[in-house]
Amino acid sequence: MILFGNSRTRRRHLGVVAVAAGLLGALLTAQPATATPDPGDGPAQEQKISESTRAEVRKALKDGEIPGQDEIVHSANIRHVANVPKDALQGTNSDLAFQGKYAFAGNYDGFRIFDISNPRAPKTVAQVLCPGSQNDITVSGDLLFLSTDSSRSDSSCNSTTQPATEKSSWEGMKVFDISDKRNPKYVAAVETACGSHTHTLVPERKNVYIYVSSYSPSATYPDCQPPHDGISVIKVPRHAPEKAAVIDFPVLFPGEGPDGGGNPGTPGRVSKTTGCHDLTVLPSKDLAAGACMGDGILLSIKNPERPKVIDQVRDDVNFAFWHSATFNQKANKVVFTDELGGGGAATCNAEIGPDRGADGIYDIVGKGDERKLVFRSYFKIPRHQADTENCVAHNGSLIPVKGKDLMVQAWYQGGISVWDFTDSKRPKEIAYFDRGTLTTDTLQIAGSWSAYYYNGYIYSNEIARGLDVLKIDDRRTDPARRIHLRELNVQTQPDYFD
Repeated sequence: MILFGNSRTRRRHLGVVAVAAGLLGALLTAQPATATPDPGDGPAQEQKISESTRAEVRKALKDGEIPGQDEIVHSANIRHVANVPKDALQGTNSDLAFQGKYAFAGNYDGFRIFDISNPRAPKTVAQVLCPGSQNDITVSGDLLFLSTDSSRSDSSCNSTTQPATEKSSWEGMKVFDISDKRNPKYVAAVETACGSHTHTLVPERKNVYIYVSSYSPSATYPDCQPPHDGISVIKVPRHAPEKAAVIDFPVLFPGEGPDGGGNPGTPGRVSKTTGCHDLTVLPSKDLAAGACMGDGILLSIKNPERPKVIDQVRDDVNFAFWHSATFNQKANKVVFTDELGGGGAATCNAEIGPDRGADGIYDIVGKGDERKLVFRSYFKIPRHQADTENCVAHNGSLIPVKGKDLMVQAWYQGGISVWDFTDSKRPKEIAYFDRGTLTTDTLQIAGSWSAYYYNGYIYSNEIARGLDVLKIDDRRTDPARRIHLRELNVQTQPDYFD
């Protein structure tokens, strides 16, 4: 079923709890959010490890082959300048967004706002309890947007989890007014087909368009049944956000028929496309790139209400699950990530090798709607991780240096990597930051979910350990310090040099 606006009207009183640091009582007793049964970007979980694997981990720790438990190691050109542990929101930390002196950190239990005017000592401004995985987060002007990708009893921030088969089940997008950063106000909810796993903003002066990506491999989700082959487009009037509504559901894979749900991220098995995981837009070039389970796509967004696919690629050899995309500044390359194992497996080891669970670098060749994606190479961090560490390519951003293609990227418990893909056939790492395994006896989900460069610093939302701030000191990245943005949602890539 495709849902438009209020086609299933179940709106109830929109409630929100926003508290400054220290007012924790209501938050600490709240019911935590739970995720859809999807291995991709899942909540913290524990996997049992065999005794032989435990012995291997202990030996690697003893021999110094990998960092010790919680031990920090890094290249000489990067410094760890701050860590802010989790506070009231104890769920899985997820994505990040930025505006002025503020960082906005998603969490499966809600979101947290930091004052980062002093990056070496971030301060909590507010914590908002609003459970609903993944709580993928973006900001634009006075508005903040959250994705809900788990079945909830209603659209309020007081909702509880319930089976998706219930008629009253709700999932979709939530909209907050953040004109007062210390007291965000919940102003609108928009239900979308199959919920919202991630979302991407296309901001304009009067309106904000939201591209909602959603999918599910599970047959228990009625709104996700194949062919769920498009995205929801929401239009939010800036001066009347309460009127936010779905205006279209453009089909991105016409004529392909019901693929049947794949199994996202299973090693050695490519996912069939029944939706998109993530879209990245480059508004200055009227382009978007989509990571859509089994496909990578290039789109024209000249008309933001009707994005159009202009090329589509697959990698049936090494990519299991197309997860996210990043353009270079010239818009002649795209980096796609493969979330092999769904973010919950140890895939940065010799057994998996250098080409799976990696980045795929594609050149964009041709002009206009005739442009094509051409594969050039893979990039994966060169350090093997313990078998108790979930590790795979995840969210990152450009480091803006004119004439160079530099990127910082999260690898879950593989840490944070800074790498150069100026030569798309010969990418290379130039800096890294890594912590040792969270535990040595079990695989528990942790590590950097997102690592983004913003106004001179790298910010990482660590799933289990809180917000990290890093500073890179390297002549290759130093020119980026001159670039200061007023706002950054990484999946809405700015034109850094306009």
